[in-house]
Amino acid sequence: MPAPAARPTPPPASQPGAGHPRRWLILAVVCLSQLTVLLDNTVLNVAIPSLTTDLDASTADTQWMINAYALVQSGLLLTAGNAADRYGRRRMLLAGLALFGTGSLLAGCARTGGQLIAARAGMGVGGALLMTTTLAVVAQVFDAAERPRAIGVWGAVSSLGFAAGPLVGGLVLDHFWWGAIFLVNLPVVACAAVGVAVLVPESRDPSGTRPDAVGALLSTVGMVGVVYAIISGPEADGGWLSAPVAVPAAAGAGLLAVFVLWERRVPHPVLDLRLFRDQRFVGAVAGGVLVAFGMAGSLYLLTQHLQLVLGYGPLEAGLRTAPLALTTVALNLGGFGARLLARLGTPALVLHGMGAMAAGLAAVATLGAASYDGMLLGLVVMGAGTALAMPAMANAVMSAIPPERAGVGAGVNGTLAEFGNGLGVGVLGAVLGARFGALLPGTADAGSLPEALADARTGAERRAAVDAFADALGTAQLAGAAAVLAGGVLAAALLHRAERAGAPART
Repeated sequence: MPAPAARPTPPPASQPGAGHPRRWLILAVVCLSQLTVLLDNTVLNVAIPSLTTDLDASTADTQWMINAYALVQSGLLLTAGNAADRYGRRRMLLAGLALFGTGSLLAGCARTGGQLIAARAGMGVGGALLMTTTLAVVAQVFDAAERPRAIGVWGAVSSLGFAAGPLVGGLVLDHFWWGAIFLVNLPVVACAAVGVAVLVPESRDPSGTRPDAVGALLSTVGMVGVVYAIISGPEADGGWLSAPVAVPAAAGAGLLAVFVLWERRVPHPVLDLRLFRDQRFVGAVAGGVLVAFGMAGSLYLLTQHLQLVLGYGPLEAGLRTAPLALTTVALNLGGFGARLLARLGTPALVLHGMGAMAAGLAAVATLGAASYDGMLLGLVVMGAGTALAMPAMANAVMSAIPPERAGVGAGVNGTLAEFGNGLGVGVLGAVLGARFGALLPGTADAGSLPEALADARTGAERRAAVDAFADALGTAQLAGAAAVLAGGVLAAALLHRAERAGAPART
């Protein structure tokens, strides 16, 4: 009699222990490099008052000090991943550390706002190389059986860096001047560079194809235009439809359309568009964008909720969002998601993870409307959902891409995460603004709660403005929950269809 149907057994190469013999040491080095980059995504926020005073920086200057790093990094992720595949991942990892360290030194020694902005842009180039190359190295040195846990650790470090940035910045600023928040990167970069040189093996795409310079230029400039619009839209006078936002957005979108046409014709493209025929890849990408959408949008709303409605200061608000990241870190470091992935499979785990994220967002909107105690439960549930969904989807993206193109896979993963981040802030911010204006029409032109409060003439009007803003926050958070849940269902359905169709695993 035929044996009952069972899950296919991985080939011997995929059994635990078939990866590089020093893979866990390599992972530690890679995570150290990754942590430095991610700390710098948020560490500068707490130094804004010092920068305003010491460098005589305007509001626009301080915005560019923060955004120059994110803008350059986002625009270069895909090109950086392609360069890592073509020229060697270890080589690009060392180059990224060198650029990031040099940029940190120049930023710490800056004497004008312009110098600091230029240094931050240089750090963004190094950050793009590190963000893509670290994940590509993880995909290379771990086999298919251990890769989900390794990616979970990599993701945990990402969450830790995001949460720890404001805390590290505040600690340093309590004892030193603002430049020290950049100079503390130097010993970490030096240690990481030594570890990379000693431990990380070189790997590259063996095909040795010619570089696609036109494709790299189109993707970089196009992404910069789109990301600039995403970053600038919420703060611009006139919003998303203002000329300073709409023109770069249209130009970036047009260049990305040309990029797609070019990539379909060139023999050795930066991004092989045939990847989008793989349902596993498309499912993981769709889920990844919407997870980033929900995370970034919810944090954008949470910081306003904590400060403007519940009355916490910036550092207090940052500390109160930490349970989300700490829950993600604890579960990922413990290998919880990797164990469930082996038991449930990718589609079910993605659905459970994104469902938990949606439930957490809904809990924050309903239970946390008036106090932090109710919000705390939602943050923990969101963190658990993130710990389940994000590594599973990153692993699905990397598994759907040939190993020799791991850098491009990491670049796609990072680029779409950045896109989801911006989309979450933009869309949920727009929902917040529209609902606030509808509930309090008299302050629709104010555009924000502080402006509405400034226009209020009586205590009753001020209370009405705060209540309307709190209601609008809840509506936006529920909209984010619905989007994340829909994304989980879509991603799980696509991944399940791919599995049923017997899509061959490339791991």
